[in-house]
Amino acid sequence: MRLLLAALLLLPTAALANWNSVSAPKEESFSWTAPLWPSFWMAWTPVTFALFCGIFGAMALIATLEITRYRDGVERRGVFGLTTTLGDRLFITLLGTAYIFLAWLGLFGQPVWAPLGISIAWGLFVFWKV
Repeated sequence: MRLLLAALLLLPTAALANWNSVSAPKEESFSWTAPLWPSFWMAWTPVTFALFCGIFGAMALIATLEITRYRDGVERRGVFGLTTTLGDRLFITLLGTAYIFLAWLGLFGQPVWAPLGISIAWGLFVFWKV
């Protein structure tokens, strides 16, 4: 009888000890380079997803402005002698930003905070003067 009572008292302890090791999940840290959807055809990382969301968001903003506020388009002749609309200026900004980042990475490497500031200044210049 004592043996049965001792076994009943030790049984939950052994089960709990085993249960604690099983129930503790392994924590995985956030990775900027790990794919968001591993089985998808393109490796969408959080950075590429944010970049494309920003580009399509800017296109949606420009389209909304063209539809609501500037019905006939805002054509103007800038310092480069080009007649541009809002969409043209967005395209010139994105193209220039790509060249700024590629030149920076080719000449200096990382970090890329400086070309980010240069690209923002380039975008302001394009929308203000071009």
